[in-house]
Amino acid sequence: MIILGIETSCDETAAAVVRGIGDRVEVLSNAVSSQIEIHKKYGGVVPEVAAREHVLNIMPVVNQALEKAGVNPLNPPLQGGRVLNPPFEGGAGGLDAIAVTVGPGLVTSLLVGVETAKTLAYAWDVPTVAVNHIEGHIYANFIGRNSKSEILNSKQIQNPKSKIKNKIQFPALILTVSGGHTMLVLMKGHGKYKVLGETRDDAAGEAFDKAAQLLQLGYPGGPAIAKWAEKINPLKPPFKRGVRVVTLPRPMINSNDFDFSFSGLKTALLYAIQKDRDWKLRIPEYAAEFQAAAVEVLVHKTIKAALKYNCKNIMLSGGVAANLELRRQLEQAVKNKLSGANLSIPEFKYCTDNAAMIATAGYFRARRKKFTPWRKLKADCNLELK
Repeated sequence: MIILGIETSCDETAAAVVRGIGDRVEVLSNAVSSQIEIHKKYGGVVPEVAAREHVLNIMPVVNQALEKAGVNPLNPPLQGGRVLNPPFEGGAGGLDAIAVTVGPGLVTSLLVGVETAKTLAYAWDVPTVAVNHIEGHIYANFIGRNSKSEILNSKQIQNPKSKIKNKIQFPALILTVSGGHTMLVLMKGHGKYKVLGETRDDAAGEAFDKAAQLLQLGYPGGPAIAKWAEKINPLKPPFKRGVRVVTLPRPMINSNDFDFSFSGLKTALLYAIQKDRDWKLRIPEYAAEFQAAAVEVLVHKTIKAALKYNCKNIMLSGGVAANLELRRQLEQAVKNKLSGANLSIPEFKYCTDNAAMIATAGYFRARRKKFTPWRKLKADCNLELK
């Protein structure tokens, strides 16, 4: 089955083509037009600017994805209303379906992708699949795997092409961490989700952006914080003989639920640097402490939820999943505290917003005949995962 995925939930205009055979998904193309440089001068995404850029880039990106995949959408593999696998010899063939992000996200951005998918579905006479953006991040873990996940050790985390794999087992627990979302999701099977906890205010990625802004490190904040944190010298302040002198709180780490809160962490950073006349000389230390606080809370709550629900597989997803420190600590915690559980982490290129993950989620929905008529596709900026 050949699926075209379209993703425009925020500031990335993306299109991808995947081929699904059984439980295996192969990415044939993955095109992304980034707007980071455009929004960098504003310190964050400007919705109106993002939407205008999507309008300009959406069809060139779609055409690029189709061309690279060798797909001819004018030769749809539809016969008698039944979706068939296209011929694989001599090219990918036509399209079986178009999967598109319908929410959550910026409504003006979502509309560009949704209206494009509706138009193409009508013109090419192919069915459409509505995909939740969070579900897309979850299915980034299934790309290129025969329903298998990678067990990553510290060295393998540095090498996203690791081939060590084990079969995914349900129930699985997914920690989704991005600029707009931080949540723990229990996955009992394909399309079967239960949200166990989510952020009550800022998402982790948003908190990283604001922390980087306070430290004058630029945008996007996550990579900037991580880069400066690597420069820390444990022999200098805020460390003294290996003991941390300056600390930031770990919000809600001991709460009786699985919710998160990161706005207080950002405020604590603000107060700390306001009291420190020399904070600009110690940016690496502040960056490292902020990252350490956020990662510790994320990992602690993930392990706690996995133990309670006896999860066989732990998945990490979302843009913040590219953070190496989060990967290292989660890997170590799963190894030490979850006997027999496997850890799955997507390749770096599938952590941030992309259309390959949307197409993959669309494929698994299409397998279950979960199509949405193009006339009923609707952008929903507050769409819930269910």
